Amino acid sequence: MTSVAKLEEYRERIRTELDGVVDFWLRHSNDTSHGGFFNCIGRDGSIYDELKYVWLQGRQVWMYCRLYRTMDRFHRPEVLEAAKAGAAFLKKYARSSSSSSSGSSQWKCAFCLTRDGKAVKIQRTIFSECFYIMAMDELSRVTGDKDMQAESELMMEQLIHWVRVDSSGLGRPQLPGDIPTNSLAVPMMMLCLVQQLTEGRNQEVVQKYRELGAWCVQQILQHVQRGGTAILENVSLDGSELLGCLGRLQNPGHVLEAGWFLLQYAAKQGDEALQCTAINTFMELPYQSGWDKEHGGLFYFMDVDGHCPTQLEWSMKLWWPHCEALVAFLMAYSQTKKPELLQRFSEVYEYTFSHFPDGENGEWFGYLTQEGKVALDLKGGPFKGFFHVPRCLHMCELMLDNLLANKDQMSNKQ
Repeated sequence: MTSVAKLEEYRERIRTELDGVVDFWLRHSNDTSHGGFFNCIGRDGSIYDELKYVWLQGRQVWMYCRLYRTMDRFHRPEVLEAAKAGAAFLKKYARSSSSSSSGSSQWKCAFCLTRDGKAVKIQRTIFSECFYIMAMDELSRVTGDKDMQAESELMMEQLIHWVRVDSSGLGRPQLPGDIPTNSLAVPMMMLCLVQQLTEGRNQEVVQKYRELGAWCVQQILQHVQRGGTAILENVSLDGSELLGCLGRLQNPGHVLEAGWFLLQYAAKQGDEALQCTAINTFMELPYQSGWDKEHGGLFYFMDVDGHCPTQLEWSMKLWWPHCEALVAFLMAYSQTKKPELLQRFSEVYEYTFSHFPDGENGEWFGYLTQEGKVALDLKGGPFKGFFHVPRCLHMCELMLDNLLANKDQMSNKQ
């Protein structure tokens, strides 16, 4: 089969999967009584817990809006109304105002809410706020609501303060034996927000976040260690390797996700060196070290020195690293037209689509054993929502559309 025929086959399957995933969440997740979305959804769509997780609420609003805005077949009233209802729930219940150590007022989002919006848990991290920002900014693009855009930028200023100026509102209390760390998730997520807030905006907004974007890239690159042969999840604040299990930890899915964030940033900046680093380091290394040669699929965690990771779920195959790998390798191929990158995408595609989709009830399983058997048959929970699967399918479909629209150019390159 020619590469063009394979791409057409991939696009058809991905398009079908995306339609099914969207339909599953529209049917089962919307809470028409209290607003927002049910997150804890069983295999058949039944709700097994009514708790609502703020970062997943924000992700779902963002995803509905992105689909509505960028794909004609999702430009439907029910998609937009679901997004608006989710955003209204977030604005009403997710935020709380508190005072910082300096006495100034600051916003903090809850991590978990009851069905009717009462706060259950607040985490001292930035991730609920991150997805609140993404939700409000993307909805502002659909509705044209400038106040909503301004609100997302105001919350962003709060995050920048926490991450770069005063982190006392985050994390656990600092103890004498604890070493401050640069966790890959934080600069990754901040770079994602920079790209979200500046996409298609005027030069004033782009310039506002230019220095922050460069800082995020520099912080991400600090995780490249051991002469460029490993990417570690945690490093010290000065970019050196940490001792012990924390320092040896590798997360292939995170690295691949960071890889395509860097690839997007490099394309906008015209930075060929960063493009090479994104592909050769942030994509090739986690694939080589994280792919299970015996059973296929990506391990969840790895130890850079080959010790058994201390995370009990280290050998499981989770949905989201495979989603990130699909996006990463297809984006890399789209930019370079190198056949070996399409081959990487094909290998991940074959494993992913033969293991994760639930052909009987729709949507995808999220948690498999090392051998590829379903370990948890839920479709949604505190960490799995309407985000990684539809984002992956949405992005891959658009990239395949573009590749096939320029298939003559693609054939000449190969």
